[in-house]
Amino acid sequence: MKTKAQFYHAGCPVCVSAEQSVANSLDPTRFDIEIVHLGEAKQRVSEAEQLGVKSVPALVLGGQVFHINHGADLSALK
Repeated sequence: MKTKAQFYHAGCPVCVSAEQSVANSLDPTRFDIEIVHLGEAKQRVSEAEQLGVKSVPALVLGGQVFHINHGADLSALK
């Protein structure tokens, strides 16, 4: 069974760079990867908050949040 992986970002250069690194690093045979652009899918900001995301870019693996660098606070995307 694959582990769910969600990568949340806002489209900024820091986020896009992190997305490219993450997308190329995770094994698609082990992870079900979903990329969520919160700038385009604002309705999903509350979902990210509930998972514990505080800033983007962030990767959520199996429910555990990993904040990567710092592009923007989640509150700025509301």
